[in-house]
Amino acid sequence: MDRALSALLEAQGLSPVGRMQPLGGGDIAAVYRLETSQGPVVVKHDEAERLTGEADGLQALRQAESSLRVPNVLALGDGWLVMEALEAGSRSPRSATALGEGLRQLHSHTAAEHGWPRDNACGRTPQPNAPLADGRVFQRERRLLPLARASHERGLLDNRLRGRIEALAEALEEWLPDLPASLLHGDLWSGNVLYTPQGPAVIDPAVYRHYPEVDLAMLTLFGSPGDAFFEAYWDGNAPYDWPRREALFQLYPLLNHLLLFGSSYRSGVERAIAAIEQL
Repeated sequence: MDRALSALLEAQGLSPVGRMQPLGGGDIAAVYRLETSQGPVVVKHDEAERLTGEADGLQALRQAESSLRVPNVLALGDGWLVMEALEAGSRSPRSATALGEGLRQLHSHTAAEHGWPRDNACGRTPQPNAPLADGRVFQRERRLLPLARASHERGLLDNRLRGRIEALAEALEEWLPDLPASLLHGDLWSGNVLYTPQGPAVIDPAVYRHYPEVDLAMLTLFGSPGDAFFEAYWDGNAPYDWPRREALFQLYPLLNHLLLFGSSYRSGVERAIAAIEQL
């Protein structure tokens, strides 16, 4: 075992029992399960800056008044993050309802400014979060334009497609209202939701404050949380322009996937752009 990790565990009174077992599902960091004298923990190895941002996000989610479970951060340092291990269960209509209720509670924590006190990362991609008062400006300047520029510089977007993204970004004030900024998980794809016997849990956040539909759009990007989830989340008050907001807030993660994983995601970017333009 790495000496730095051994020292980190020892400082917390966690004596390893056996060897670390690799966990699947992560595309960026190395993640392991480790049995200790105080019970199982999850251990993640990554760049220190990304781990610090993740730990900050986990602590912010835990401090929010929400029924969602969030793993406790046990130790952080020298490229290692040690967290509480959560017991996995199975998804059901009841758990989908609980996820919707818990996410609605999380999003009820709002602030005037969009962003976060520190930058973090979404996958390997640096995520700038310097706060801005207007959510439309934040989406344009902190999300869409930086990733469109980066994708273009890497040859993943041609001039025409980059121009369409820039035009959409400049026109947000024409249809998207400015709203108070909700506390977000920030990277809420289905793999970052766990269904535990004690209720749904969320892991691997990229926390900031912005439109609540950011988390909803990420949940529907590669599937759907189901009708029971949306019934619980919206409680009969779905926004009238949800399809357009869904497409808008899927554009940023699709651009991020384009940067991280290559041109296979360009067609998804094109579909999201077309949906926003048509609605």
